[in-house]
Amino acid sequence: MQTTQYVNEIIEELQRTASLMLDDEAEKLVNRIIEAKKVFVAGAGRSGLMAKSFAMRMMHMGIDAYVVGETITPNLEKDDILIVGSGSGETKSLVSMAEKAKDIGATIALITIAPDSTIGRLADVAIKIPAQVKSETESENRTIQPMGSLFEQSLLVFFDAVILRFMDKKGLDSTTMFGRHANLE
Repeated sequence: MQTTQYVNEIIEELQRTASLMLDDEAEKLVNRIIEAKKVFVAGAGRSGLMAKSFAMRMMHMGIDAYVVGETITPNLEKDDILIVGSGSGETKSLVSMAEKAKDIGATIALITIAPDSTIGRLADVAIKIPAQVKSETESENRTIQPMGSLFEQSLLVFFDAVILRFMDKKGLDSTTMFGRHANLE
């Protein structure tokens, strides 16, 4: 298969994955973000990179958003939300964060393949992305891609869709967001 054929196959996999997602929990997530005082995002590896891009877009919209583990991240409080991106929902460091957030009384949201996971059971909102985490695991949505690529790509697209829904609900557009774009680059 040629490179552009792989691109088309990846796009088909993303469309198939998106068609299997449910909207109810996603709408709850958007509403919880609107209600939150501060938004914290976390993820490990490539999922963490997708979460960082989500935090950046939230900042562009004027949301008080932070990436867990960064030097400028403040403390999590009761009126805040922790949004975790984790295919398995079992990554030890993320489980520990979710348990701490639960103890504090903050809202926990998980975007995952496994809503019945440890973090999923702690979460107030759990959104299932029915993608294969690792190539050796069984899944209802097989992929030609290595490791967790389908989940990670779907996570990025899902986060961008949440941004669009938030913009729609708040009457924002891209011109509003450009005013908050970095200008020291």
